[in-house]
Amino acid sequence: MAIYVDNVRVPHRGKFWCHLVADTLEELHNFARCLEIPHRGFHYQASYPHYDITIELREIALQLDAIAGNRRDIIRCAKQLKQQFKDSYY
Repeated sequence: MAIYVDNVRVPHRGKFWCHLVADTLEELHNFARCLEIPHRGFHYQASYPHYDITIELREIALQLDAIAGNRRDIIRCAKQLKQQFKDSYY
């Protein structure tokens, strides 16, 4: 199991943001709690379930053993999370 952060830089409200994903929803939510990200930051209605995190928080996530994911890793996790979310809530 692993946590991934991508390397996008989306400007919003004066900060740059990226995405936090994981192999499982449980792992994703647990890691988000470690980073003190409120659950309201969970984007379940987006193309895939994820948390938006600032670039600064990305650095902390990497220090806590998150993996700087490449596009292939992020897409793989995104597909898995989307299916898990559908299976859990539908």
